[in-house]
Amino acid sequence: MWFNEGIDIVAGLRGLPSALGAMKLPEVPAPREHPCGRIVDLPGRGSTYVVDTGPANGPAFMMLHSVACTGLLTWYPSLEMMRGFGRVVIFDQRWHGSGISSPRFLLEDCADDTVALADALGIDTFIPVGFSMGSLIAQLAWRRHRDRVEALVLCAGAATFAEATPMRFGTSIFAALLETFSPQPGVPAAPLEAGATMPHPYRWAIDEFRATSPGGMMRALAEIVRFDSRTWLTEINVPTAVLVPSRDRVISPKHQRWMAGQILNAHAVTVEGGHSCCTLKHRPFVDGLRSAVESVVTRASRSGRAGRRNLPATAS
Repeated sequence: MWFNEGIDIVAGLRGLPSALGAMKLPEVPAPREHPCGRIVDLPGRGSTYVVDTGPANGPAFMMLHSVACTGLLTWYPSLEMMRGFGRVVIFDQRWHGSGISSPRFLLEDCADDTVALADALGIDTFIPVGFSMGSLIAQLAWRRHRDRVEALVLCAGAATFAEATPMRFGTSIFAALLETFSPQPGVPAAPLEAGATMPHPYRWAIDEFRATSPGGMMRALAEIVRFDSRTWLTEINVPTAVLVPSRDRVISPKHQRWMAGQILNAHAVTVEGGHSCCTLKHRPFVDGLRSAVESVVTRASRSGRAGRRNLPATAS
């Protein structure tokens, strides 16, 4: 019985297929022209596709996307709003879209990739803004590189996907099965050229979704269900905001609010929508994200955590 319970709890599998499927038809138009992005090489790690708004007054935000998405598919609806706060960097995580190819997918590597990209772009300190899988990577970026992280914004996030010991064991087995029997990840997709004419909005979204291979999705999911930050959540000491979709069927709103309660002075923002709200319910999501970002930026400035943000770039 515990094994079945463990499988049920893994990433809200009952809701995950419908959530991912719904992302193919977002209620947001694609841009008329593809945002200006480029491939950036991270020495010793690989290369990834990056959209960077460039140096600006205010903090630098590293936007960390959801599983089975590209950076743009998760964050395009929020891009213009975020530009009002400072520099915005959107990129594809490894095994997703045009992200880094590697022998194995590890969330710790994704966190280190974020810092390596910041180094390549001449960014000293930054604010990770993570959605779903990206929220896990954001937490790890703080834990592994505390001197680089000014604040955290965790959207549709989680601390674990198995709260009881039997369920934890069940998810571990399930993760091993996923990793063992999933196909090998595909070759990274080639991004559209900057300024290219965009296809029909739905075609664009579907192409972004298909840019991640099924093998990449499933092996990333296997790593996600192993994640557990409960033992160190209370150590987080930077201004943090937790954005909770009220109808999330993948990660329960109750768990997300619990997570917020474990982080000192975390600011919780509830928005109407499900787990795909960053795209499907982009208007309330963007409003909620604005509130979350305002909260951490204000507190980071008051606490003096804001550091040097623009250094000479070391790679292009």
